[in-house]
Amino acid sequence: MSAREKLKTAAAERILVFDGAFGTQIQERKLGEADYAGDLKLNADQKGNNDILALTRPDVIADITRAYLDAGSDVVSTNTFSANSISQADYAAEDLVRDINVASGRIARELADEYEAKDGRPRFVAGAIGPTNKTLSLSPDVEDPGFREIDFDSLVAVYKEQAAALVEGGADFILIETIFDTLNAKAGIMAVKQLETDLGRDVPIMLSMTLTDLSGRNLSGHTVEAFWYAVRHANPATIGLNCSFGADQLRPHVQLLSGIADTLLMAYPNAGLPNELGEYDEAPETTAGLVRLWAENGRANILGGCCGSTPDHIAAIAKAVDGLPPREVPARDTKMRLAGLEAFSVAA
Repeated sequence: MSAREKLKTAAAERILVFDGAFGTQIQERKLGEADYAGDLKLNADQKGNNDILALTRPDVIADITRAYLDAGSDVVSTNTFSANSISQADYAAEDLVRDINVASGRIARELADEYEAKDGRPRFVAGAIGPTNKTLSLSPDVEDPGFREIDFDSLVAVYKEQAAALVEGGADFILIETIFDTLNAKAGIMAVKQLETDLGRDVPIMLSMTLTDLSGRNLSGHTVEAFWYAVRHANPATIGLNCSFGADQLRPHVQLLSGIADTLLMAYPNAGLPNELGEYDEAPETTAGLVRLWAENGRANILGGCCGSTPDHIAAIAKAVDGLPPREVPARDTKMRLAGLEAFSVAA
């Protein structure tokens, strides 16, 4: 059975649990430059380059992943949010992109397999790909609206390099997450489709949009509904929302997406909103209680946490949704669905 089919089967039985933030957990370990750089001898300071820890301190990444599995995660992600050549160029580490992604994929794969062997419950690895700091839809120069720092084909190549290494490392899915630009997401989709052709097999995609304000739009201006219609052709294994806000603020947008998306819905909000110091202090029980409301109303198939969330948050979520029935995936209709910044449907 393929990873896509195994996930669908598991999600039909119960609400599954995703993992939580890596950055928060790494920060708590108070690592220094020597931890990040190791013996790599790169021409830039590495402190803050969390992705490179898969090479220099794999024990840290393994410990965090293990903590999320202990908390009840069915799906764990790789610590590779910025493990692409664009982001790694800031640390003069762009030549290590493949090594970082393969290593992080192997850490997650080995632990997922270890936990599945213990109790027979399937565990899945989502190879995480962040949005980079480039945007295809918007110009960074207010005096030149037509200027772009990168073109579509170049971004496809960046994403494909990372996706190929994640699959090599053992990822079941490619998770294109924190999508602030829908065109960037399409570049990621194209990269995975090219990879599928190279490999001669399905490489299932997970897609997760992030909102820039409470109106429910991302940075490129697309509503949640328009975003779904713009990417549904990719046949993603999951669609959802993450980051930006806590569960309370994301509720109406999860509700909307749940009603129209004919695939599994995976949502992982922040642990509330940041305080005046930029820290997240929403208690695990609070986050869990809010996402339980989503589950009780049949709005989600997979739930987890984003910024500020910890293994305690994930354990509380796992406990809160235990025994609740999973969301029923809506049947696909045959109406023509189009998307500009707004959604448009053509009735038969």
